[in-house]
Amino acid sequence: MVKAYRQEHVYKHPWERVSAASWRKFADPENKRILSHILEVDTLNRKLDTDTGKLHTTRALTIHAPGPWFLHRIVGQDICHCVESTVVDGQSRSMQLTTKNISLQKFIEVEERIRYDPHPENPSAWTVCSQETSIRIKPLSALASMAEKVEQKCAEKFMQNSVKGREVMERICRYMEAESARV
Repeated sequence: MVKAYRQEHVYKHPWERVSAASWRKFADPENKRILSHILEVDTLNRKLDTDTGKLHTTRALTIHAPGPWFLHRIVGQDICHCVESTVVDGQSRSMQLTTKNISLQKFIEVEERIRYDPHPENPSAWTVCSQETSIRIKPLSALASMAEKVEQKCAEKFMQNSVKGREVMERICRYMEAESARV
């Protein structure tokens, strides 16, 4: 069984500001309260491909794993380690992030894809964010019948965290807008 969902959000800010805000999302101390499920973020690799002009970045994320308490009891932990791969193409004004869990894979597989592109109706001032997430609970013999319910609970938590992430992005974009107006 796989639980998947797709969301779209329009930021009424230019792509350059939104993509910059994405990099600041986890670094801003004010966001620690809102994004309390994110425990640590470390950049593992950053490379600019001089042939294509694309920036490739890999980060390690340590998060408080969403899900019901009984799942934490079964797997023995509530911490999950993930890898986020980001490709930024400044020429085409596109930023793509793919995040996958690397721990707890015996129990759950999560993949989140986020893409930021200029909005087709107002490309110089707005940015569209497309987010796709898939969650797959691997059957746990005696708990196989509950896998669908667990997937649903996990999806609900991911959606709640997505709303928090958008709130943080909007706040950072407004801050950056005010900051640029002072210059």
